[in-house]
Amino acid sequence: MTTQQLHVTARQAHGGPFSITVVGLSLSLFFVISYVLCLIGYLVFPELPIAHTGLSIFLPGFRLLDWQSFFIGLVESFAWGWYIAVVLVQLYNFFAGRHAA
Repeated sequence: MTTQQLHVTARQAHGGPFSITVVGLSLSLFFVISYVLCLIGYLVFPELPIAHTGLSIFLPGFRLLDWQSFFIGLVESFAWGWYIAVVLVQLYNFFAGRHAA
């Protein structure tokens, strides 16, 4: 097998570049679902020793059990997913392309 055939095989195994849209939506929904589950967990089990106030580190303006804060947290969770997707997909596609070349 020639070097060029190996590169084509590696590119086929990789499946091509990642899509920012797919990764962005996936990560954003993952963070939103995790955020909602975290808050539901606090409402159902408030005695658990989990510092939910730590969410304010990643979600500026977040205050526990405030409707306005809840919606701010949803928007910021969604935005974090897109931020990570844009950076991660660009880096991944760059290095995957260099590795396959």
